[in-house]
Amino acid sequence: MRLTRLTNAFSKKVENHAHMVALYTVWYNFVRQHKTVRMPPALAAGVADRAWDMADIVALIDAREAPAKKRGPHRKAKISN
Repeated sequence: MRLTRLTNAFSKKVENHAHMVALYTVWYNFVRQHKTVRMPPALAAGVADRAWDMADIVALIDAREAPAKKRGPHRKAKISN
């Protein structure tokens, strides 16, 4: 997990840690096949109608991401001789 400082995955920012925990929770409940019920927990509980894959999670992230802001005009620097 991302809680200890001895790993490369240690979260220095609380916001990054919260995002990673949310991603892990979605993956665990909607994508990962549980060994005893042989399906994701969300499917077993009736929350989802099918097993998700990582492309579904990426699509959720892309849909939530804010559109890119329009950049201002580019001005070339004047070079004096």
